[in-house]
Amino acid sequence: MRRISIFGATGSIGQNTIDLIKRDPEAYHVVALSGGRNIAQLAEDARALKAEIAVTADATLLPELRERLAGSGVEAAAGETALVEAAHRPADWVMSAIVGAAGLPPGLAALEQGATLALANKESMVCAGPLVMQTARAHGGAVLPVDSEHSAVFQALIGEDLSAVERVIITASGGAFRDWPLEKLATATPEQAATHPNWDMGQRITIDSASMFNKALELIETKEFFDIDPGLIEVLVHPESMIHALVGFNDGALMAHVGPPDMRHAIGFALHHPRRLALPVERLDLVKMGQFTFREACEIRWPALRLAREVMQAGGLSGAVFNAAKERALDAFIAKRIGFQQMAEVVEETLQRVSAQSGLIAARIDLDNVLAADHLARRTADEIMKISER
Repeated sequence: MRRISIFGATGSIGQNTIDLIKRDPEAYHVVALSGGRNIAQLAEDARALKAEIAVTADATLLPELRERLAGSGVEAAAGETALVEAAHRPADWVMSAIVGAAGLPPGLAALEQGATLALANKESMVCAGPLVMQTARAHGGAVLPVDSEHSAVFQALIGEDLSAVERVIITASGGAFRDWPLEKLATATPEQAATHPNWDMGQRITIDSASMFNKALELIETKEFFDIDPGLIEVLVHPESMIHALVGFNDGALMAHVGPPDMRHAIGFALHHPRRLALPVERLDLVKMGQFTFREACEIRWPALRLAREVMQAGGLSGAVFNAAKERALDAFIAKRIGFQQMAEVVEETLQRVSAQSGLIAARIDLDNVLAADHLARRTADEIMKISER
């Protein structure tokens, strides 16, 4: 039996992972599950999967978690330290699906045990890509991408020479506002932004899709994961969300990964790698679909893409600053303290202010420095938003 852990078990990625595991329960021993505030779901899954430990990120909810797990034999814990301790428990395969920079410490802890890390937490690569890959190499671990785009690139590159790659194209649905007039975006609400035309995802990721901050993070992740020149990475809007990525080679060929908008495809590939096993996903009827369409990803409509390219150019800890400012701006938009278009403005000004402080962006990429840059960027973004509210 493979020992596995799932961090972010109550979110959409975690629930899809659990769906696959429940289809073959004899193949897995579940070590740890973690979640946020959905204690009922976390406890239900921990009982069903007979996990060793269930961890909630919210320490105030530990009494409820203990009550729901009473008599089950599943240990209950809470808080950031408990998350990292759970990640240090030996496991063969670990799903990293915690949203945001909070997913970095447990992901590193899992790699330090030599685990295979199935990475759905793109922020880890954005904030500390070199550190993640270095940790995997140092401890005999491995990192497999779970974002549909990066899983697609990974699969297209199997058996290929990276030096023969001329371009990597990741696709974007365009989110809720892809067809809105530009002048209407200023009035967009969080409720409108949280409605996705194709994918079933959580609120934050869906809003990030509408603003293209999700795709901006994926641009940076592509560079860090595959060590590809940023100038070779492109974004195209593909409303059908069936082609997840394309890789172009020096002989003019384009290798496209085509599949339904179902995260179980990328999750299952990472779960079974290096084998390719049957998955319960839709089989595409290409005749019925008729055609695929593509559009330019306009950086005026989606300034997050331009900011991502600036971050890739700057390197260092700029990714950590970018992500932290994005998270705080998103919090403020959800709380209706700032408008939809102001999110990019806050992130851009945060990057400018932090970059102006000598030596910060160029500091060594280790966990302490990443967390310090994250903290500084959050504080700076909050200051900017207080000024803008006056």
